[in-house]
Amino acid sequence: MTINRYTLYQVFKYALYIFLSMNVYWFFVEEFQANFLLYPSGVQLGDLYDAYAATIDTAAWVVLLLMFELETYILEDHHFSRPVTISLHVLRAVCYALIIRVFFGYIGNLQSVLDVSVLAGVTDLCSLVSDNWSYSHDFEEYTLLTAANCASFSSAGSFLEFADARAVVDTSGHTAIVWLAWVDVVNAAVWLLVVLVLEIDVRLQEKNRFEGLALRASNITKVILYAILFVAAVYWGVYGDFVDFWDAFLWLLAFFFIEMNVVEWRQEELEEKAAPSGQNFE
Repeated sequence: MTINRYTLYQVFKYALYIFLSMNVYWFFVEEFQANFLLYPSGVQLGDLYDAYAATIDTAAWVVLLLMFELETYILEDHHFSRPVTISLHVLRAVCYALIIRVFFGYIGNLQSVLDVSVLAGVTDLCSLVSDNWSYSHDFEEYTLLTAANCASFSSAGSFLEFADARAVVDTSGHTAIVWLAWVDVVNAAVWLLVVLVLEIDVRLQEKNRFEGLALRASNITKVILYAILFVAAVYWGVYGDFVDFWDAFLWLLAFFFIEMNVVEWRQEELEEKAAPSGQNFE
């Protein structure tokens, strides 16, 4: 039995979509554990977006990705009945509302890690063991200080405490955390711009107007945006959490497939225009 390249392409694409869906679970586990420290009294409804920003963000993006897949590849023109169109628009609006709200959650996270002060009178982490302090060894990752681990985190002589958590970090560690928080904000903002451009591409393609200046402007803009996202992924790979790097890498691949869908869609439209009257392309 032989499998052609097209079949392999589709299998790889949908396997990727499954992996992205699994990331919703991994982000939930990571944030759920961090929230025991960040929200000792439990996560209230008003804190839900900030507490589970990455989980909600990823879930909304997965749904939005699948909607792009439906529009650019799976559904044909005759499938777009009024109920289907309305349903897609409503679901898309909900996804964008969540994504934008979570974007402000990333800004809140940045403000939170910037809100620190010098922990007076403490020159040794081991002196904090009996008071239930934690050490922030990465962005949104904390470890409770114990007699067994307190000497392993930092040899600095002074520490910073976070206003929103009973956690400390040394100056160099805080700088790294702030940079990672900034990367989160920039990454989220750039992805919003990517889907804005892609939405414009899809609407123009639906009206057979995705050509000329519009096509060139879209391509140039997306090259710049995807380059920024690639740099962010590399930064996470070097300085951050592997889950963040893996998630960013998978999303770049996923939207590569969506871009290929749009290219294929446009090519089919061009072939239909060029075909002799009465000839149809499947």
